Amino acid sequence: MVVPTPPRPDESSTNGALQRRAVAQLAPVLPMLQELGSLFAGAGHELALVGGPVRDAFLGRASSDLDLTTSARPEQIEALLKPWADTTWDIGRDFGTIGARSGDTIVEVTTYRADAYDRRTRKPVVSFGDSLTDDLVRRDFTVNAMALRLPDLEFVDPYAGMAALAGRTMMTPSAPEVSFGDDPLRMMRAARFAAQLGFTVDPRVQAAMTELAGSIEMISAERVHDELVKLMLAPDPRAGLTLLVDTGIADHVLPELPALRLEVDEHHRHKDVYEHSLTVLEQAMALENDRVVPGLEQPELVPGPDLVLRLAALLHDIGKPATRRFEGGGGVSFHHHEMVGAKLVRKRLRALRFDKDTIKQVARLTELHLRFHGYGGPGVPSRGGAGDVDSPWTDSAVRRYITDAGPLLSRLHLLTRSDCTTRNRRKAAALSAAYDSLEIRIAALREQEELDAVRPELNGNQIAETLGIKPGPVLGEAYKHLLAFRLDNGPVGEDAARAELLRWWADQPDGS
Repeated sequence: MVVPTPPRPDESSTNGALQRRAVAQLAPVLPMLQELGSLFAGAGHELALVGGPVRDAFLGRASSDLDLTTSARPEQIEALLKPWADTTWDIGRDFGTIGARSGDTIVEVTTYRADAYDRRTRKPVVSFGDSLTDDLVRRDFTVNAMALRLPDLEFVDPYAGMAALAGRTMMTPSAPEVSFGDDPLRMMRAARFAAQLGFTVDPRVQAAMTELAGSIEMISAERVHDELVKLMLAPDPRAGLTLLVDTGIADHVLPELPALRLEVDEHHRHKDVYEHSLTVLEQAMALENDRVVPGLEQPELVPGPDLVLRLAALLHDIGKPATRRFEGGGGVSFHHHEMVGAKLVRKRLRALRFDKDTIKQVARLTELHLRFHGYGGPGVPSRGGAGDVDSPWTDSAVRRYITDAGPLLSRLHLLTRSDCTTRNRRKAAALSAAYDSLEIRIAALREQEELDAVRPELNGNQIAETLGIKPGPVLGEAYKHLLAFRLDNGPVGEDAARAELLRWWADQPDGS
């Protein structure tokens, strides 16, 4: 196996370790890459592995992408790949890209690019180039502007990407204001890489992001959505979100987040809602995949990373700025902020082109996130005041909690637990114990009553037959009444349900 050429004669021990890691990471695909390199070289063309796969190899990360760049033009690429591959496709031909699959391996090969950008539309005017170095300068960050020439595996690093990688810093190959002016979405990518890779941005990059923050509005909502989703599913979304807020970009793509930085009054009558929300997000993430509830053999799990849970954790309090009221005696209230927040969630996620199911689920979790605080238990203060103590719910209230949450119950468990960020250890422990108790009761009731599919004990046809009515609004009201009766009383049997239905019907103005 050929070891990549060192990036500089006086290679540091850090760089040497990175290169050894890269070789090991690429080992399974190196023979195939070198085969392709020889194929293109034999036809008089250059070929190089470039961008994310090179960066990830040096970081020791697995990469599902194999992005290659070449001096060959699209028609030449296709002609070379067809005999080698099982299948090829040219959906990216206009941008110089031909895709190919050989066995389980998929590669995309793109002609060197030397694009110019229309600064009004931010769309590139596609222009093919002849130089690998010129191709690399048009990439977003120096850590993505490194390449391995094939088949010899010569390491190409004209813009000090290795040094940036070793320092875990993001810098642009060209001046940041030029790079972001060409494509403002690169600013969102900077935040995404901060979240995914744990990188910090060069001060010049952050300054340019701050100066050009408003230009992100020229980018389509769909492209912003895609970057935001990747950021939220990353290992450290706080890092990326903080960068978006600090540079002012969030003011344009997710303004409800910086709006949570409520001015702290002189008496400090409320916590920092912005920091609280980021902490809730981190605590919710920590509960994904695996958790323990004392006294419960199999707690409900949420496989992570879970976008719905993470969005709900981040946005659950966005109704607070609009509902904040200072009360007598030094208190502060946010009455009905969960309802206001749910409306704001729907509006923002629609603007960001999220799908209907995600919008509905995040909004519903936002609406329900305070419901548990009516449960309480011995020694647990309620949201009504430090001296109040709530009583545990009846079985009827627990049934309603289950049915109102529906398929979101497992996420609601995690969101509710994560919403406790108090530094008062005694209060935090009491809240945790109370929720342990509630989860145990939910599990017991579900086992007894199959509450996941709770229905009235008379179906629509039986209700209509009992009351002698046709389908319509009155039948719907009767059905709702029997459902509420079922939630309040548990399983009672068809005879008791029919007796209750007739009692309710007799009390209706038009009943008989």
